[in-house]
Amino acid sequence: MMKPGLYIHIPFCLSKCPYCTFHSVTDRGRKGAYLGAAVREMALYADLFPSFDTIYVGGGTPSLLSIPEMETLFDAVRRTFAVDPGAEISVEVNPADVDVSWLTALLGLGVNRLTIGVQSFDNGVLAFLGRRHDAKRAIASIDEARQAGFENIGIDLIYAVPGQDPGRWGKMLAAASGLGLPHLSCYELHVAADTPLGRRHRDGRFRLPDEELQYAFFMETAERLERAGYRQYEVSNFCRKEADRSRHNSKYWNHTPYLGIGPAAHSLLAPRRWWNTTSLSRYLKDLRDAKRPVAGGESLDAGQLAQEALFLGLRTAGGIDLREFKVRYGRDLAAEKAEEIRGLEEGGYLERSGGRLRPTRCGLAVADRLALL
Repeated sequence: MMKPGLYIHIPFCLSKCPYCTFHSVTDRGRKGAYLGAAVREMALYADLFPSFDTIYVGGGTPSLLSIPEMETLFDAVRRTFAVDPGAEISVEVNPADVDVSWLTALLGLGVNRLTIGVQSFDNGVLAFLGRRHDAKRAIASIDEARQAGFENIGIDLIYAVPGQDPGRWGKMLAAASGLGLPHLSCYELHVAADTPLGRRHRDGRFRLPDEELQYAFFMETAERLERAGYRQYEVSNFCRKEADRSRHNSKYWNHTPYLGIGPAAHSLLAPRRWWNTTSLSRYLKDLRDAKRPVAGGESLDAGQLAQEALFLGLRTAGGIDLREFKVRYGRDLAAEKAEEIRGLEEGGYLERSGGRLRPTRCGLAVADRLALL
């Protein structure tokens, strides 16, 4: 079993992007109170999670924290938990917030992996998405990260944006891959009904790509990045070398334990999963009362764990080790689902080799449906 991972949610943004469904507030005056609460929350879990080999600081917008605030956070982590010497320590940043000085200081705190929320190098797309930076600033932030000394740099990109076509997206991918970054994450735009973008869509102010166009975007992404030397190791994630994979995110795909700190953060210590309150006010109050700020939880039975493992495993290029799956979850997929698997193999969605059941590229394009095995 892999060692647990630690996720720390920074719930602050200068402004909310109209498509975003992650929890955040714009009241940055409570940063100090939040940091104190997060330190207290860590202490409440020291007995359950004594050590970590990955740390991921996400949001929200972690780059809104000053270096002294980041130092407070990481000092608390290292006082409370054992952190492996070779731990992967990642921080998400917004291109609009960073400069060489801030990034150099962040590196000095032990952060060794940077995820930059570029989303696009197309100013029209950035405007539609309500981002605070333009294409020039996005490129500058990558240059500044390299000047600061970061080597393990990844960027997030969004495709299937209204008005965008696969050819235009392909040109932008060519520019992104030409930067020689170790890691790219490419996400299809999903418009949730309860977001500002969702309300605009409901009002008929724009149309989203149909399934055929979504498939074209996905295949353009996978094929172009493969030609550029990237390996697709999960539906949305691409790396140049095996060592460039996100070790932290990989934990979410195989039921490795993880602890989430902060409002709306989730945690898993199988078979138990729990999640924190999405109210910053309640979060702060609970921690003042030395109470874990848990809003709910569930105990997953063997069937639920197996179904989740199937769903998550078939979203990765490595797929599922059939023997390990049988040992861990008590299910012989090859025997139970022989007919379904054979049909998906014949359809070009799955393949079997070396005792593993793997999605093909076409299978990754429809990964959510494969879990209906």
